[in-house]
Amino acid sequence: MLRPSLSLHGLGLIANSVLALLFLSLTPARAELTIEITGAGANRIPIAITDFGGDLASARALTSVVRGDLDRSGMFRMLDTSGISMTEKTSPVFDDWKNREADALAAGSVQAGSGGRLEARFQLYDIARQTPLGGEALTSSPNMLRAAGHRIADFIYEKLTGEPGVFSTRIAYVVKSGAARYELHIADADGQNAQAALVSREPIISPSWSPDGSRLVYVSFENKKPVIYAHSLVSGQRIVIANFKGSNSAPAWSPDGRRLAVTLSKEGGSQIFLINSDGSGAQRLGNSSSINTEPFFTPDGQTLYFTSDRGGSPQIYCNRLGSSDVQRITFEGNYNVSPRISPDGKTMAFITRREGSYRLAVMDLASRQVQVLTDSTKDESPSFAPNGRMILIATEVGGRGVLSAVSVDGRIKQRLSISAGDVREPAWGPYRR
Repeated sequence: MLRPSLSLHGLGLIANSVLALLFLSLTPARAELTIEITGAGANRIPIAITDFGGDLASARALTSVVRGDLDRSGMFRMLDTSGISMTEKTSPVFDDWKNREADALAAGSVQAGSGGRLEARFQLYDIARQTPLGGEALTSSPNMLRAAGHRIADFIYEKLTGEPGVFSTRIAYVVKSGAARYELHIADADGQNAQAALVSREPIISPSWSPDGSRLVYVSFENKKPVIYAHSLVSGQRIVIANFKGSNSAPAWSPDGRRLAVTLSKEGGSQIFLINSDGSGAQRLGNSSSINTEPFFTPDGQTLYFTSDRGGSPQIYCNRLGSSDVQRITFEGNYNVSPRISPDGKTMAFITRREGSYRLAVMDLASRQVQVLTDSTKDESPSFAPNGRMILIATEVGGRGVLSAVSVDGRIKQRLSISAGDVREPAWGPYRR
């Protein structure tokens, strides 16, 4: 029987410790994620990122971020440019870079500006066509230099792949350390610049980003029961979205940010409701007596995918809003849960049980073909990157919770972990506006 609760493998159990909300504003976290690359794309683009000129220390820091982003993406093969320094004003010798097997070249500089600001400039070149592909000038404070590096990497990624980069986006996740310390972290997509939005002695689960990236909803057990909160990442203020009798769980934003789909047991069993983003107007969807949970909107906001045991085992279904017609989506195996729809609406990520192991899988929604992407045993909580290229999941390695990012074709793999605790409940944020 599918549990009417909040997580796949028992994370929804209520802890017995006493509430301690230590702070609600964003503060530096005690540890940052480290990333291990365990796979790469089949046809990586060979690219040279030369040492940027100008202020040496700042240029090195910026160049390191750009190279690191592109390398971790698995889409690029970084060429050795040791000792080669170029600025955006340097005219490249294209034949020399062609002999180095480069398809693309980026060069730039970082200079001190007025008021303690830094100005970063760069230029990207197509080596085969011997032509510039464009560049930008970015102004940054010294402590925001990493953000400028992410923006440069996004620019390069989009120019060379035709898809938007996600290096400037953020991720949310929960770190459990010790017997009773739970921290909701917000970090850059590379795991750096981690900030703690919430610290509690009670479990925090199911974070979900608002479409504009300004708020998170999540489930907290601080009142000895699961309650859904909306949390402003700017002010640190939060409001209760759902605190009805019984369980309040599995919040998911509508694409327009006006409503949430949530799972409530206030009428018996776990059922899906729509509720306004201020917590008003809860409206039940459907009259099924089965357990229905883990709702997720399609990008057009017209259809909900969800998990239900109405067929005798946990499977994924969809329902077009305003219609009573419910369609079963998964048929392979007797356990398929946690549907997440890609930003283009063409692919569904989910967790499937195969040979006793819980693994990440994707389904092409047009053909209904399924591909299992991982060989791990305890995957959960899939979350698409906003460009749909990667899927972030929680999994377990050596008895410890870590995050893993896997490309939709399964070729590119990254592992993100913290030495000081278990990492769970990931959610990849939207593009920053």
